[in-house]
Amino acid sequence: MLSVWGQFFICIGVIWAAGVRLSRYGDVIAERAGLSRSWVGLLLLATVTSLPELVTGISAVALAQVPDIAVGNILGACVFNLTLIVLLDFLHRGESVYTRASQGHILSAGFGVIMIGFLGFNLLVAERGAALAIAHLGIYNPVMALLYFLALRTVFRYERAQQSALREEIADRYPDVTLRQAAWRYGLAGLVVIGAGIWLPFIGEQLGAVMGWHATFVGTLFIALATTFPEMVVTVTALRLGALDMAIGNLFGSNLFNMVILVVDDAFFLPGPILAHVSPLHAVSAVSAMMMTGVAVIGLLYRPATRLFGVVGWLSLALLTLYILNALMLFL
Repeated sequence: MLSVWGQFFICIGVIWAAGVRLSRYGDVIAERAGLSRSWVGLLLLATVTSLPELVTGISAVALAQVPDIAVGNILGACVFNLTLIVLLDFLHRGESVYTRASQGHILSAGFGVIMIGFLGFNLLVAERGAALAIAHLGIYNPVMALLYFLALRTVFRYERAQQSALREEIADRYPDVTLRQAAWRYGLAGLVVIGAGIWLPFIGEQLGAVMGWHATFVGTLFIALATTFPEMVVTVTALRLGALDMAIGNLFGSNLFNMVILVVDDAFFLPGPILAHVSPLHAVSAVSAMMMTGVAVIGLLYRPATRLFGVVGWLSLALLTLYILNALMLFL
């Protein structure tokens, strides 16, 4: 038992360290290439920090043959990403994050609700034995991919019309790093994340066997927590730089990209549509993620300024409560 737990925490450390460098050098590449800061959070950083989920999912279905850990990791990461808003609210001194963040995030949050809800719908349909498939791929895959690119296009057009949405004001934060240096360091950090991501689902499978836990619980809580460490580091770092919109954009963008990871996992899972081979309990996480996104949308639109005990807003407490209930239900 100690050996398995030791491997788990070592793997978390490796993913965390490499994730920090991935995010940093991805940001350098964006800066040196002249990319907008609005896309650093929503697209570039969201894709970069979701790399552990992508590799872990492929490894889980193609090598370890544990699809429950792959799907649990995706939905668990979505739930945990939304819980990071609580951390942002706690660390943001003075005003609540809901009063400072751009309302443009409501658009990406709305697409997140649609895509997560579509996943949950297909999960319940597959549980009834009514899953539609083309070869070994679920019919939901092209729809999910289309929704993702539609979301990116819609958000891009909205931001271009608003011009001020998610714009980063800090110039040249990395004067000592060239584009070439950033590129090869980014690639090296990516290789480390790939190696740790391949290792992680095997540890999760051993952990579940040793502790007597269901693969759904292991994937949704422990594996998701490890693979979302980069999101947490990037989010906190962006907040400290004064880039709150970049931080929140990273969280909602990661949830959108996580839905695309399901498409990739399904392609590597040869026995059939992946949602037809996993526990219907994942619907609990899907519904939890939808409810938490709804709470975040209320905060961004209503902009409550009240903070309980001067620490966090009541909406943040609602997010934390939903996260705890989700984890408790899966554990039980």
